[in-house]
Formats: sequence, C-alpha cells, structure tokens
Amino acid sequence: MLVAFSVAPSGTGRSDGSVHDAVAAAVRVVRESGLPNRTTSMFTEIEGEWDEVFDVVKKATDAVGAFGSRVSLVLKADIRPGYSGELDAKVERLEQAIDAED
Repeated sequence: MLVAFSVAPSGTGRSDGSVHDAVAAAVRVVRESGLPNRTTSMFTEIEGEWDEVFDVVKKATDAVGAFGSRVSLVLKADIRPGYSGELDAKVERLEQAIDAED
C-alpha cells in the first residue's frame, strides 16, 4: 500500500507559525523506518504493508505531538494488494503516458 500523509501541530506558540521542526521530527521517523518513502513540500509518501505503514504514521504523529497541544493528520491511502515498488512505478507510468502524447 501507498500512504500519503501530512502531519503538523497546532498551538506551537511560535510567532512565525512555522512547523518545520515538528515536520522534521516526523520525517525523521519515516526515514528511519527503512520503508520506501518520499517527502515533498506538502506530503510524505510511504510504501509497505498495512500494519508497518500505519505503525510509522502513528510514530510520526506521536513525534509531532511533542511540539504542540494538538496534531492535525491528513492521510490518503492506495491499497492495491500484490503490488510493490509503486512509489516510483506510478510516477514512471505517468511520465511514459505524458511522453507518449508528445
């Protein structure tokens, strides 16, 4: 399965409203998991089996919780049994389709 998620604290007390330190803590958890992952400006994507992916999402959410009084979690999952390597393969198929149009 692929999961794209965004997790951030609220109530951090920072005057600039930045949450980058909290997000860094979450991304660190994801990267240390050893599961295939990618972080963009808005989401972190992670690939693996249901239980291992959601364990990482929970740990990342817990890590963010240390930075504020509340945590917001947005999550989208692509559950496709029998497939792996889709973190890159889906993008490769998209790029091939775009190139085919040119």
